[in-house]
Amino acid sequence: MRPSPHHARSARGLLGALLTSLVSLAALLTTASAAQADTTICQPFGTTTVQGRYVVQNNRWGTSAAQCITATDSGFRITQADGSVPTNGAPKSYPSVYNGCHYTNCSPGTNLPAQLSTVSTAPSSISYGYVNDAVYDAAYDIWLDPTPRTDGVNRTEIMIWFNKVGSIQPIGSPVGNTTVGGRDWQVWSGNNGSNDVLSFVAPSALTSWSFDVMDFARQAVSRGLAQNNWYLTSVQAGFEPWQNGAGLAVTSFSSTVNTGSSGGGTGNPGGSAACKVAYATNVWQGGFTADVTITNTGSSPVSGWQLAFTLPSGQRITNAWNANLSSSSGALTASNVSHNGQIAAGGQVTFGFQGTTDGAFAKPSGFNLNGTACTTV
Repeated sequence: MRPSPHHARSARGLLGALLTSLVSLAALLTTASAAQADTTICQPFGTTTVQGRYVVQNNRWGTSAAQCITATDSGFRITQADGSVPTNGAPKSYPSVYNGCHYTNCSPGTNLPAQLSTVSTAPSSISYGYVNDAVYDAAYDIWLDPTPRTDGVNRTEIMIWFNKVGSIQPIGSPVGNTTVGGRDWQVWSGNNGSNDVLSFVAPSALTSWSFDVMDFARQAVSRGLAQNNWYLTSVQAGFEPWQNGAGLAVTSFSSTVNTGSSGGGTGNPGGSAACKVAYATNVWQGGFTADVTITNTGSSPVSGWQLAFTLPSGQRITNAWNANLSSSSGALTASNVSHNGQIAAGGQVTFGFQGTTDGAFAKPSGFNLNGTACTTV
């Protein structure tokens, strides 16, 4: 900004000086605003804030080669991504934008960590920009831990692979397919030596999507990789590049975590409950029916219920009654319909389904009602 004159010789001179100062101040504010919305970060673990509520991080940890990102007013883009690492190992980095806490750096105004049992919904929206001359995945990370920790590595990492380019694959091995949020996913499960990793891989590239983070958190609970008394610590959207990566971008990102009892629906219905489940079946060659009875063995009524379980390999549901099902195979959740959402203390509800089976028939190994394990009879 140009310095204002220290002495005015006339009223016109004073007015001119004031106008000059105001113009210069406006230019300075515009420049500062632009700098905040368009900030380049090349430090390996450098960060900045966007939208006043999310943290953008360079997060270059797997290489000494240069990487720079530019934070925008709605996300970030990778502007420099030198070097490459073997595709059968870890990626170079995870430049990302997040809501929550990452190694003691918490985003402004976040209400994370939050216990899963207190989260009703966690709506999020993401848009990606892709390139072809690189090897990478576009991944949305959800971190869960038994404690509300804000530092270090969490126990379970859920990864949603919106896209992948090149000969890379998630941690572990494929364990089947499932439907989450109305979309089909290939599911991988494994451990990277520090934490469990549950990955959902899109069959083709997704450039944008709006969804509920809790749909994926419930998948981790139903698969025994988390519990309802664990904590959601952060949600992050970004890229894992192995080779190159300049031009990749998160063009928009939003994340909200709503806490408090939802009384049913898509959130945490009715809290935890003491329960038992009876699973009565009729099996024939290549098919079966199952009648599932949930008994509330607690002293309080359940208002809105979700029963999570995993169908053994080779089984697929073809139709169901008295429940809405999140998937037709693998890990799934059965939830109440309009007329049977209440289970009185000591009361029961029953639902059922018909399905096909390939090979020897087996029953699910366990059931969780609203995040609490049930006894099986």
